[in-house]
Amino acid sequence: MTDTPPVRIKLWDLPTRLFHWLLAGLVVAAVITGKIGGNAIVWHGRIGLAILALLAFRLVWGFVGPTPSRFGSFFPTPATITAYLRGHWRGIGHNPLGALSVFALLAFLCIQVGTGLFANDDIAFRGPLHELLSKESSDTLTGYHRLAINVLIALIALHVGAIAFYAHVKKENLVKPMIDGWKTVEPKNAPAPIRGGGSIALIVALSVAGAAVYAGSGLWIQPAEPPPATETPQTQTPSW
Repeated sequence: MTDTPPVRIKLWDLPTRLFHWLLAGLVVAAVITGKIGGNAIVWHGRIGLAILALLAFRLVWGFVGPTPSRFGSFFPTPATITAYLRGHWRGIGHNPLGALSVFALLAFLCIQVGTGLFANDDIAFRGPLHELLSKESSDTLTGYHRLAINVLIALIALHVGAIAFYAHVKKENLVKPMIDGWKTVEPKNAPAPIRGGGSIALIVALSVAGAAVYAGSGLWIQPAEPPPATETPQTQTPSW
């Protein structure tokens, strides 16, 4: 009896892969420009809006995209985590611990972008939505923005470390499927036909991303009207 050869399956769709690599590059750029400060802080704000667009897209794509990219297909539960730790998990996408990492990264990125929209640096930069809050509230969110970046960097390091662990210890390349979309699996682990995604779902996700950028840009905020000018009393020249 011969062993059944492994099969190649399409795992990650193109929009998901583009999201992943664009987000990775933009997060690195955001950290660098934030640490440099000065004139680079303007680009830090622009990069933040780009990350906002990606996050909005992914949140929608997580519900209407192809099956492997949907949050419901890899949402970690105590049962799946236990099965994975005991070696009984047989999924093909994000494993339960990897899924925890993914959801944690998405959550902290949302916190970073959300607080950054209202932040200020007391010098030249003010988030596009800072006018909606008081100065005290803006300062509070600025503090959260500066603290959360440390947690985010730690999560990114953990994520990269897990990928390296899988590559060198478990001999499983997690990066390649996120580049070309294909993965080789045992026939018994081959998933059911992929559902979801498509042009309509993509248009919806892109539209929501565009709306999120417009909302976060603050372009819709009416500028405050300047106070009315007070007339300078005219001094009368005394008649001698």
